[in-house]
Amino acid sequence: MTEICDENSPRFITNVHTTLSTITDEQAVPPIHEVLALKALLPKEHLMDSGYTASEYLVNSKTDHDVEIIGPVRPDPSWHFKAGQGFDTTNFVVDWDNKVVTCPQGHKSTKWIPRKDVKGQAIIDIRFLGSTCRACPVRLKCTQSKTQPRELSLQSQARQIALQSRRQQQQTPEWKQTYNQRAGIEATHSQGIRRSALRRSRYIGLVKTHLQHILIATALNLVRLDAWLSGIPLAKTRSRKLQTATKYTFLIKNQTIDSVYYMEKYSQTSSV
Repeated sequence: MTEICDENSPRFITNVHTTLSTITDEQAVPPIHEVLALKALLPKEHLMDSGYTASEYLVNSKTDHDVEIIGPVRPDPSWHFKAGQGFDTTNFVVDWDNKVVTCPQGHKSTKWIPRKDVKGQAIIDIRFLGSTCRACPVRLKCTQSKTQPRELSLQSQARQIALQSRRQQQQTPEWKQTYNQRAGIEATHSQGIRRSALRRSRYIGLVKTHLQHILIATALNLVRLDAWLSGIPLAKTRSRKLQTATKYTFLIKNQTIDSVYYMEKYSQTSSV
């Protein structure tokens, strides 16, 4: 579901997208924006969770529809980033015009190899000279290989720049404050579940199920319009104390069951 989150208007649901369970979140981004475009309801900023923020869609949504997707991207998977030390991709300078990458020690890459990944997306493999890397005094901060030189994999220029830019932006308080508005859509899901049994399909087939979702969204919009005209403010987020859970694993007839939890004590207060 897509809803308006402007402060000066009711939080109307503007689109409902129903898919098969085998469709990933990110695959839903293009059809959602296409439908919103047909309705002339495209937003300037679209708040989405990390399931929708692949670099491909950060770029394409902006170029195709002038929509900026606001959502956290996945962190750098490299061991350098996870360990908080060494040289990750951001420590290298990429000269896109001359197809050369410069390492933190000032050495130039020797190979720039374009290819396609398993999804058909453009990838560039970068490789440095072996003799240079082996003699480097900071080699241990760059690669864990004992003999091979440092290698990098970059996305296409637009996607790589968008990805690195978002990773920096999402650490700022201003960005986090903007993204916090997305929490409202979780309340919309909850309202649909409690009022209209959103999780239960009354029909068989995608088309009929989608019709049900549209009717539910329409009903919720009427409820919201009534609340807006009646001056009823949005409910505040409730909070409660969470219980920490200890996970126990049982071995029964060589089959592991690890879904049993026991509550221990109350922990810190958290929003729900």
